[in-house]
Amino acid sequence: MPVDPLLSEYSDLLFKGALTVYVLAMAFYAVEYVSSRTRVREAAVEAAHEPAAVGARGTGSADLGVVSEENADVPPPPPAKASRPSRSRADRFGRMGVSLTVLAVLLHLGSIVLRGLATTRWPLGNMYEFTSAVCLAAMVAWLVVLQRTAKRTRGLRKLGVFLLAPVLILMFLAGTVLYAQAAPVVPALRSYWLAVHVTTVTLASGLFFVPGVASILYLMKRSGKPAGFTAKLPEADVLDRLAYRVTVVAFPMYTFAVIAGAIWAEAAWGRFWGWDPKETVAFVAWVIYAAYLHARATAGWRHVGAAWINILGLAAIIFNLFFINMVVAGLHSYAGLG
Repeated sequence: MPVDPLLSEYSDLLFKGALTVYVLAMAFYAVEYVSSRTRVREAAVEAAHEPAAVGARGTGSADLGVVSEENADVPPPPPAKASRPSRSRADRFGRMGVSLTVLAVLLHLGSIVLRGLATTRWPLGNMYEFTSAVCLAAMVAWLVVLQRTAKRTRGLRKLGVFLLAPVLILMFLAGTVLYAQAAPVVPALRSYWLAVHVTTVTLASGLFFVPGVASILYLMKRSGKPAGFTAKLPEADVLDRLAYRVTVVAFPMYTFAVIAGAIWAEAAWGRFWGWDPKETVAFVAWVIYAAYLHARATAGWRHVGAAWINILGLAAIIFNLFFINMVVAGLHSYAGLG
């Protein structure tokens, strides 16, 4: 199939645009984090602005229930309307960061869609496309987390700066070292299993970035070091729950991806499993995340120990994405797929 160079160029432009907007969003998240108060200071400010108790309001006769002749026919003044509290500087920057993240996600999605239209195939045929899609999955997962916890968890939005840091590094590598011109895939990849297997691997890998970052910050919050940095993080139990709940969603997807990969391997190579380096590390990552979920239900492991296992799982995902694809030779090397 011929490649449409115009759509391919537009795809690259949207990718660069998304990268630029992500950088701006990270800057706004960083300003929010730096300028935000700690939880102790926030509680003190809220307590200082609470209205006085009803019994302590004024000392006039009207407050005591005594009506004099002068005010007998005068209606009581209407209750003052509560003024809407003005948003802090940190809150304004955080909201702008979320808005920029939404814009960047739309540009990012447009880049992937145009790459697929330009090549008339599923746009997950090389390392550039796969890495870009993993980053998109991570950011969409982050926006979903923000939407679902907006009214229940305070301060979670400040984690955006820490999640965007690895995403921007991966996108920079994708746009430079891993970049590949739009082109058809090799005949071995012209299968509907490309859309099934690689897409689920992409989604699960992107989702794993959120709990991985949350577990790192959880351990830092537990240790309290550095004090000035960790004081502004959400509570440790909030970070711990975030890591667990996202992993619970991502793990079944990753399990399905491994099974789908085995079925595709049987159709393409005549065996379900051959301990290819890519298959082996994918299985190791699956075992690590299974161990994490088990640790969460085991006394003495469900917090700090489980967090370390979760971080190890993210390291295995990244190792499988880059080192196995780019250094170790195997049956998956021809495509550079994840």
